[in-house]
Amino acid sequence: MGRAPFQILVFPYRPTQSGDWEFAVFQLADEGWWQGIAGGGEDDETPLQAARRECFEEAGIPISSTFVELDAMASIKVIWFRDYQQWGADRFVIPEHAFGVEVAEGTDLVLSHEHLTFRWLPYEEAEAMVRFDSNRTALWELNLRIRGMNPQDSLALP
Repeated sequence: MGRAPFQILVFPYRPTQSGDWEFAVFQLADEGWWQGIAGGGEDDETPLQAARRECFEEAGIPISSTFVELDAMASIKVIWFRDYQQWGADRFVIPEHAFGVEVAEGTDLVLSHEHLTFRWLPYEEAEAMVRFDSNRTALWELNLRIRGMNPQDSLALP
């Protein structure tokens, strides 16, 4: 099984009892920092197929869940990946495709060995906790999209 030259990033989200939204962030077991679910494509998977598989493998989120494809994209240095040499000496970065996934009420997340723990947080707390700018950008877009807002609306938020 070959590692495809792209990365996915997914933030699970769910409604709260108060009618707001919260987002899951995950603490990596090896590095200790916080981020969304992340991983790479395998063989000829599309980014959405990889996102569905990674969410199931890393958090037990059903593959049939509703995913939101985000416009947010980032470029990641290939040297961050163990097997980057397989992509050739002329590839310097790979794209990171971002998604949100709605977690149905009553669905418990089941962590893989890749994560120490996770937290459900309001947008502002989740955004402050994640390490990478790409995670903050994806969270910002997802937060607006699920609220039916556009970027201009975000200027009026506290």
